Amino acid sequence: MAERFCCPECFGDRVLRDEIFPTLEPKEGICDFCGTTNTLLVAPAKLADYFELLVNVYEPSLEGKTLVEWMKDDWLIFSHERMDNAHAKELLSEILNDGEIVRRTFQPSSSYSSHGLAQWDRLRDEIMYSNRWFLDVTIDEERLKELLEMLIVKELPNRWHRARIQSEDGAFQIDKMGAPPKKRSSNGRANPAGIPYLYLGSLPKTAVAEVRPHTGEVACVATFDIPEIKAVDLRNPRELVSPFILEDAKQISQLRADLPFLERLGEELTRPVQPSGAAIDYIPSQYLCEFIKKKGFDGVVYRSSVSEGINLALFNPGLAVGGDVTLFIVSKVSVAVGAA
Repeated sequence: MAERFCCPECFGDRVLRDEIFPTLEPKEGICDFCGTTNTLLVAPAKLADYFELLVNVYEPSLEGKTLVEWMKDDWLIFSHERMDNAHAKELLSEILNDGEIVRRTFQPSSSYSSHGLAQWDRLRDEIMYSNRWFLDVTIDEERLKELLEMLIVKELPNRWHRARIQSEDGAFQIDKMGAPPKKRSSNGRANPAGIPYLYLGSLPKTAVAEVRPHTGEVACVATFDIPEIKAVDLRNPRELVSPFILEDAKQISQLRADLPFLERLGEELTRPVQPSGAAIDYIPSQYLCEFIKKKGFDGVVYRSSVSEGINLALFNPGLAVGGDVTLFIVSKVSVAVGAA
C-alpha cells in the first residue's frame, strides 16, 4: 500500500496546525484522509509521540467509549466533516501503528478531578446572596489564570460595531456612541455600575440585537476600530484548548477535568437576563470579568444570546477609535419560544 499523508484539517486542533505540523518537515498537497487541498502533509507516524501522550489520559474499560469518541467529545479532535468515526479510527490506527487499540473501549483516568466548578458554584451563590465584598469562598486564582491564558483570541477582528436606539432628538453623533460616563454607567453583563466598559458586536445586526430594539425603532450603529489586544475567548473553550501543548499526561488529565469549569464561565456571560434582575444576576459575570481584567487581559469575547456574531467587552474604552454612524430601521424582531 502506498504511503498516505494527513493534514492539520483532519484534526481541527490549532496547536497541531500552527505549532506542530510546521516543525515536522511537511510537504504540500492533497490530504489522503480528509481531502483538503493545498495543505501541509505529514506521515501519520510523525504524530505518534503526541497522540501516545494523549492516549495515556484514558484507561481500558469494558463500559467505556473508543479513543476516537473520547477525543471527539473531550477535545473536538477529528472535527473535519469527512472524519467520521470510521475514518478517524483509520487515521488514529496509522498514527499509533496499532489497529487493535482503536477498537477497544476506554474511560478517562480516575486519578484527576477538578474542584473549580464546585468552587465557582459556591462563590457564585455567596456573592449573589450572602457577601459581596469580603468573601469566604475562594477559587484557585493561579490555576484560573493558567486556563484563561489558553483561551487568548487569535486574529481578532479589527472593526467592531456599537448600537444605540435613536432618541427623539435625532441620531447620535460618534462622540455619543462610546461607553457611557462613569456616573451614568449602569450594571452590565461584564461591568459593575460606575465602571464603564465598551460593548461591541462583530456585526451591525449583532450590535442592534444586543440593545433589544422594538419593531419600527431606528438604531444608530457606529463602527469602532481597535488595535491588537489580549482578549479571553469564552465562546467554546474546547475549540481553543489543546492537549498537544502540554508536556505530560498528568497535565492533560487535569486540563480535561477543568474544561467543564471553563464552559460554565462562558455560560455566565451568555445567560439571558431579565432587565429587572440585572443588578443581581449580572454579579457573577461581573466578578469574572473583573478577575480577567486584573490578570492583565484587555477584554473578553463571548457568544451573543440574541443574535449571530460575537460580542466583545472592552475593559478600556479609550482603546477604540470611533468611525462612522449608520442608521438602521428595525423591521422585524424574532422571538423564540421554549419551555421554561
